[in-house]
Amino acid sequence: MRIFAATSRYVQGDAALDELGRHCKVLGRSALVITDADMARLLGDRVLASFKAADVACALEVFPGEITHAAITALAQDSLRFGADMVVGLGGGKALDTAKGVALKLGLRSISVPTIASNDGPASAAIAVYDDEHIMQDILHLPRNPDLVLVDTGVIANAPARFLRAGIGDAISKKFEAQACASAGALTLLGTPASLTGLMAADACYSIIRKHAAAALRAVEAKQVNNDLEALVEATVLLSTISFENGGLSVSHAIARGFSYLQRAKGTLHGDHVAYGLLVQLVLENRPLAFIEELIGFYHEIGLPTLLQDFGLLQPSNKEIRELAEKSMVSPSAARFSPPVDANQLEAAIKRVEQLGG
Repeated sequence: MRIFAATSRYVQGDAALDELGRHCKVLGRSALVITDADMARLLGDRVLASFKAADVACALEVFPGEITHAAITALAQDSLRFGADMVVGLGGGKALDTAKGVALKLGLRSISVPTIASNDGPASAAIAVYDDEHIMQDILHLPRNPDLVLVDTGVIANAPARFLRAGIGDAISKKFEAQACASAGALTLLGTPASLTGLMAADACYSIIRKHAAAALRAVEAKQVNNDLEALVEATVLLSTISFENGGLSVSHAIARGFSYLQRAKGTLHGDHVAYGLLVQLVLENRPLAFIEELIGFYHEIGLPTLLQDFGLLQPSNKEIRELAEKSMVSPSAARFSPPVDANQLEAAIKRVEQLGG
């Protein structure tokens, strides 16, 4: 059996935010918008104006800052009081996942409006729930992907470039993770083998990144929208999601899970963790040294991390490297690899990356 999952509508372009209400109108008559304080201040008026122009009722709520079960429950009560029939997440990954959590809890339609392109969460059915210390507690899943994903590339261009860079890191691994899952005969999050569509999307995602990433980052640093940025955002937000949901995740994302336990890496971005994790995975796969070194050169060109010191772990101790390896094995993604790996092999691969990354 094969299952294909994807958002039913994806809208991307400069000033797309001003059309949010029109695109939501086909989904319902009242929307609860969940966002953070900064986005409420910067974009709240535009969002409310778009819903007013479309004659759709709208209420805007600021979430507390961390996606927890308690935050989801509290905002669900707000949604019930307002009578919303759809929940819109506006902002970064935490705001979007909080909104998806509320939609799941109440059985409402889910809309994602990312204001940064730091990972592929906006188009995904997955919801990462943390505790107050930002340690992952649960992965929940919507019954289907968000009904609408709307990405305003003008907003993305005005966000700090480090977020887009992290989005590249989160997406660049998907080709290799999908291949690893297929080779291992592992199941995707949908419970079925990697599909040809997922593998093709992952391959296209990688090709687009390699072609457009450097120029797109230059555009964001200049706060401009160009064709390179449009191509890269489509790869990091849409294709990356199709890739992992229909192709699967492997060691790269297991390493990213391990990073969340390292005290000195606090505050660093998920996409950067995945980018480093890809280097670890390629070492485990015994990829040709020339290939790994060429990819490291690309990382250096666009500013992706290649060493643990890039995450604040100056002179990382053997204990920290061991902790990263052991905590990475907690992730189910670590098992989607053939032959099976253990913490000792991960530790050795991390140390090899540290030798190559400089």
